[in-house]
Amino acid sequence: MSVALISIAAFAFVATLVAGLYFVKSDLGSTSEEDRLEVLTGRRRNDSEGEALIKGGDLLKETASSASSLIGQIGRKLTGLGTYLEQGGIKISPDRFLLIVLGFMGLGAVAGWATRLPAPMYPVCGLMVGSMPWLWAWWKRRSRVNRFAAQLPDAMGLIARALRSGHSLASAINVIVDEMPSPISVEFGMAYEEQNLGVPVDKALRSMLKRMPNLDLKFFVTAVAIQKQSGGDLAEILDKISYVIRERFKILGTVAALTAEGRLSGIVLMALPLALFIAVYFLNPEYVMLLFTTEEGRKMVIVAIVMQVIGAFVIKKIVNIKV
Repeated sequence: MSVALISIAAFAFVATLVAGLYFVKSDLGSTSEEDRLEVLTGRRRNDSEGEALIKGGDLLKETASSASSLIGQIGRKLTGLGTYLEQGGIKISPDRFLLIVLGFMGLGAVAGWATRLPAPMYPVCGLMVGSMPWLWAWWKRRSRVNRFAAQLPDAMGLIARALRSGHSLASAINVIVDEMPSPISVEFGMAYEEQNLGVPVDKALRSMLKRMPNLDLKFFVTAVAIQKQSGGDLAEILDKISYVIRERFKILGTVAALTAEGRLSGIVLMALPLALFIAVYFLNPEYVMLLFTTEEGRKMVIVAIVMQVIGAFVIKKIVNIKV
């Protein structure tokens, strides 16, 4: 087997491992508070409802659905790319985005060939260049979600004041569309247009929650759903939600300052092996190529990549403190 085929196989193994870890992390990332809020907002059925369905004679259907849960989960992850791009405000279809990624990977491999790098480096170059569209989409989504979260306390206060002045909830949402900047005006504008087309306000807000995953927004949607069912002073509830969000932002700022050293250490530790590899390759290429031309070297590369991925997840767990 040639060295190029071995490197391609190693790349495929590492990519599959990272994808598997991502699926597991996504499944375990939901907190119990978020699960209860999803039940209240109608996005998830609670356990008692599930038991009632089983007692009602749907045991066979429940077993069949659980047998195909893994396939359905993978399908939802892949089809969720469109939602991911929409959350970042990226006006690109998922198919076109994947074509762009493949094009970047091809350009990276061609660049490695044009610079006369060894054959085992072609997949590495393709991976590095092909990750640029993903990093761009991740940065766009993260910045847009953070802007939405920063604007949410003011939006809650504005809705509360509009409700006290006699506006309905729908017209209060329209006030946000008119008075506040993007992205919160865009998201609430879509919810306002949906309710104008006959969709109930709570369902329109649930749709917005799917487009913009935010724990504070879940509190707002839950408050609207409970107020619709049992009544109450929604303006007072929104004032309290706005106060909680502002206080949480203060705590998050303190946590970010305390964990800055750990995050910087993680960045240095993750970038140091790659930087050293590039530096030693330009200083003494024959010394570095032992990692690809010998069996022990290839095993060391695979183990190093796996340990880097595990280390990245461990460091992220240490510095990512939920408030």
